[in-house]
Amino acid sequence: MQKENQPYNIQPADRLANVSEYYFSRKLKEVARMNAEGKDVISLGIGSPDMPPSEETINVLCENAKKPDAHGYQPTVGIPELRRAMADWYKRWYDVDLNPDTEIQPLIGSKEGILHVTLALVNPGDQVLVPNPGYPTYTSLNKILGSEIVNYTLREDNHWQPDFDELERMDLSRVKIMWTNYPNMPTGANATLELYQKLVDFARRHNIVIVNDNPYSFILNRKPISILNIEGAKECCIEFNSMSKSHNMPGWRVGMIATNATFIQWILKIKSNIDSGTFRPLQLAAAQAYRNSAEWHEEANYNVYSRRRKLAEEIMHALGCTFDPEQVGMFLWGKIPDTYADVEDLTEKVLHEARVFITPGFIFGSNGKRYIRISLCAKDEKLAEALKRIQAIM
Repeated sequence: MQKENQPYNIQPADRLANVSEYYFSRKLKEVARMNAEGKDVISLGIGSPDMPPSEETINVLCENAKKPDAHGYQPTVGIPELRRAMADWYKRWYDVDLNPDTEIQPLIGSKEGILHVTLALVNPGDQVLVPNPGYPTYTSLNKILGSEIVNYTLREDNHWQPDFDELERMDLSRVKIMWTNYPNMPTGANATLELYQKLVDFARRHNIVIVNDNPYSFILNRKPISILNIEGAKECCIEFNSMSKSHNMPGWRVGMIATNATFIQWILKIKSNIDSGTFRPLQLAAAQAYRNSAEWHEEANYNVYSRRRKLAEEIMHALGCTFDPEQVGMFLWGKIPDTYADVEDLTEKVLHEARVFITPGFIFGSNGKRYIRISLCAKDEKLAEALKRIQAIM
């Protein structure tokens, strides 16, 4: 019998067979159902900062939103004030020189950038190198767009860095892009100039574009660096950055691409046919946020997360997990005890018995299947309550 409102003889596009609903979209619906039943689940799953942007940032947004002429379409390239602020920020914090007119492209968040860069550089059937474990969107979007995904291995015993000997043994003749993400999510491995130099050398030798996703460089990290610190990197590298994590602005959807002028023009061809520029008052407010003081960053990105990290470490200990104390970023990544056959045996027990949602590492790839990830985006008292609940069931 035909289901109500189901169209006759209509099938979805073939590409939907290669992807499923985003894990967090699906799992957070389950958490919402549990909360609706009065179970009061503490979510330590996603990395959505729970603190506000700077007061000056909000003031600029409000002041400009009141102007009657501020509500029209905006240029896809972004307003000059925002591009200059982005260039100044890169110089101030990373000591990287960028031409604001030609080497920067504002984004509606860096997740959007994964789509635009892939459309600009990769033909269907071309290969892309994707880290395992890694951000799931690198895999899902490239599947949707018809790229052939080639995973490269990240391992704990190699400090979650690429195995360059393994990479050199691969047939790289069809590879167009290598996705990298340092400081790394989900593992918390920090970036180093030595790693970035190796990546740039690898890209040059094999005519591959390195796309480095760099939104976590300020979190629990007093020395942020960029792949563009390496001489000549701009010729073969694209870097994403985002205000979501470093400026407490995840819902604002402001990110950026930094690279050479040619790549920017290719990406702009794609982006200008897909969307329009961001709301002007929001862009002006983002430009203000890029001028946040060093003191603001020290408190928001270091002091607050340091307190929370200590509680997350206690949760890891309570679960019997091991972890690298040198991790940076807004998550804590830990290896589960051998007593568990499967990571979901642990995470589902914690969800349904302690009413705490933590992320199983398998969603980031097969190399994450023995790991869990705890988000630090929860108030101290919530983390303390989560610890208490978990200790009670363990």
